Amino acid sequence: MRILVIEDDEDLADALVRRLRRIGHAVDWQHDGLSAGSVLEYEHFDLVVLDVGLPRLSGIDLLRRLRERGDRTPVLMLTARADIEDRVHALDIGADDYLAKPFDFRELEARCRALMRRPNGQTTETQRFGNLAIDGAARQIIIDGKRQDLPNREYSLLEILVGALGRVVSKDEISRRLFGFDDEAGPNAIEVYIGRLRRKLEGTPLRIETQRGSGYLASLREDGREGAGHDAAPSPLS
Repeated sequence: MRILVIEDDEDLADALVRRLRRIGHAVDWQHDGLSAGSVLEYEHFDLVVLDVGLPRLSGIDLLRRLRERGDRTPVLMLTARADIEDRVHALDIGADDYLAKPFDFRELEARCRALMRRPNGQTTETQRFGNLAIDGAARQIIIDGKRQDLPNREYSLLEILVGALGRVVSKDEISRRLFGFDDEAGPNAIEVYIGRLRRKLEGTPLRIETQRGSGYLASLREDGREGAGHDAAPSPLS
């Protein structure tokens, strides 16, 4: 999933970006509220991690602007302030969650996972589709009781497709959510990841279909046992 970190403390921002990227998210960083606001006007993110005390435009004012223009992107507020009134105020104007500094990165990760589940109506870490289980905490798939690790990009792609189950997701949308500003991706990278994911999901109810000229559609087979629908598999990444 794609996350925007808005934090003016460079050391903390660097730690946040590295931590979130290490667990598979595409992460971008802005150091002030005004610049972040400009980015949010034309880029989509699955989550915003927003510091309260920002230069040029405070986190509270940026959050208010987002909500006033109808932007419902989940927002996790970070602050060094412990006053309950500050927390209540942030939640009242549209923050989805609130985390006081200093914090444990494990708690940050858990709160991020919870917020990114909400738009899809998912309430637990594990989703089940017949003999397939998707474990969001471990970022693994379980097929017939056997756990299988997925590389970070493949797992993130699976999250995107399952989150849009039954809806065609365009390559542009996948690219925006899978890669950050600084990521380098070849023109056929998405096709390669799709091919790898299909092979790993064979024998499960989940299938990934190519919709020519439109994108990709994740759907469920009624029999639950046949392999995922696919085109000819692309060559491996070099």
